[in-house]
This record gives sequence, C-alpha cells and structure tokens, in this order.
Amino acid sequence: MAKRLMSMKVIATASVLVLMGLTGCDKSTETTEPNSETAATTTQDAATTASNTVDWSLVASDEAAAEMTSYKYPFAIDSKNVRDYADFFKVDTATAQHNLTVSMASNEALSKILDQLSETYVSHELTDGEDMTLIIHTTPDVAASSYDYVLSDDFAKGLVLPIEIKPDGKKSDVEGHGEMAE
Repeated sequence: MAKRLMSMKVIATASVLVLMGLTGCDKSTETTEPNSETAATTTQDAATTASNTVDWSLVASDEAAAEMTSYKYPFAIDSKNVRDYADFFKVDTATAQHNLTVSMASNEALSKILDQLSETYVSHELTDGEDMTLIIHTTPDVAASSYDYVLSDDFAKGLVLPIEIKPDGKKSDVEGHGEMAE
C-alpha cells in the first residue's frame, strides 16, 4: 500500500513539474502586449487564482455513474489481490474489489485537480476502508470543498471517487526512498 501511495505521489509531483515547465517558468518568452487570446486566458487564470477554489466543472468527466449491482470489476471478488486487501484493511471483499479498482484509476481525477491547484497543492492521500476518498491537502488559502468524481477511463468507467479539498497544509506521512524521519 505504501508503494502505491508513493507511486501516486511521484506521479503527482512529476505532473506538477511538467506543468510548471509548460506554463513558463522561463520569463524570456513573455511579451508586453499579449494577443487577445492570451489576454482572455490571463484574465481567466487571474480570476481562478484570486478565488482560490476548485472549479469542479473543469474536473467533471461527463460520465454517468455506473449501476453498482451489475458492475463488472476488473478484479475477481475471490482473487488474491482482493482477499489480501480485505484482510489488511479489515473490509469485506466487495469493498476491497471496489477500492482496488478506484484507487488504480484515481490519477485520472487527481491530474485534473492539480492543473488548477498548482503551487497551492501540498499533498494527497487515498483513504482505505469502507468509504474510500481522495483527500487533497492544500495551502490554507484554498476553499474547502468536495465533489463526487465519476471515473471515465475504461478500467473503472462509471465508478465514483469522492474527493475532498482540505486546506490544512498537511504534508504526506509517506517517506520517499532514502528519506529519514526528522
């Protein structure tokens, strides 16, 4: 489980670094008179930054939630992965089957949210248990909010991932390779 969380943290960090590179940390390409398209984008970005809220309409997948009674999971309910998850987190196998699938697809939603949070992002975690939730910790200047994201990737299409934005500045408890506790 720790490896999975660490992998997600590495992917999220890499996404932020790529985003920073694409959005232009290099000021040498800036012009003093932006064209009308750039001016509109700049105005929209400034409005988003000033409000410090996640615009869930930009995150939404437009996918309909699946009918859970007939959902075909990619993991068999009696598979070793499902049984191990159920034993470790003390949940039933149906919950374990659901959580394994949702957790593997959670980066779909995470990447969309990180596009908006940029430097206000602090860390994230997936809760394991009866009610799996993607919790994203941000700086205190971001408004707390929540959203039920419907996954659209074929692997978990239609499954719902509850997301919470917590502006508590909490860093992850997971240590990276070679890190030492202080």
